[in-house]
Amino acid sequence: MKHCGTQELETGRLLLRRLSIDDSEMMYNNWASDKQVTRYLRWNAHRSWGETAEILNEWEKHYEEPTFYQWGITDKHTGVLFGSISLFPDPAQKAGWHLNTERLGDVWETGYVLGRKWWNKGYATEALCAVRDYWFDTVGADWLAAIHDNENVASGAVMLKAGFVYDHDVIDRKFDGTPVPCRAYHLLKEDL
Repeated sequence: MKHCGTQELETGRLLLRRLSIDDSEMMYNNWASDKQVTRYLRWNAHRSWGETAEILNEWEKHYEEPTFYQWGITDKHTGVLFGSISLFPDPAQKAGWHLNTERLGDVWETGYVLGRKWWNKGYATEALCAVRDYWFDTVGADWLAAIHDNENVASGAVMLKAGFVYDHDVIDRKFDGTPVPCRAYHLLKEDL
């Protein structure tokens, strides 16, 4: 694997790009403050633009690191930012896979979120496929993991459309430590 960090990616309808503190208002308004959007995520809805700005400020500091992958999902024609997608190492999920992770390497997981107004339009699948292809074709990884809350069946459908295969049930944790029953999926480069 050759980590390349967050590079701009383009699809038919989307531009996946680095985020900046200038995106605070759109991120806060379009998804980060919406409790219905964040209910299945590891983090809670933001209470202010300031909270969103703090996170974006932290992300900006990491963009020069080759192992940092965090994209904003924008409509490439209007420039409207309406979600984010990331790749991150998840050593907590090392066990339980029906794969030879010793041969395949560390667990890297993908996560994504879209504002409600953009649900059920295929945007999550389109963004996930772009990031998936970048992960395998540019970074050169052998596999990728994805996990969703058992109650978030829409996220599971996105994973299946992008080629992921159900692997096992797992208890994941929110950032505050709350346990969440989840389903874990994997995708092997050789299966694409």
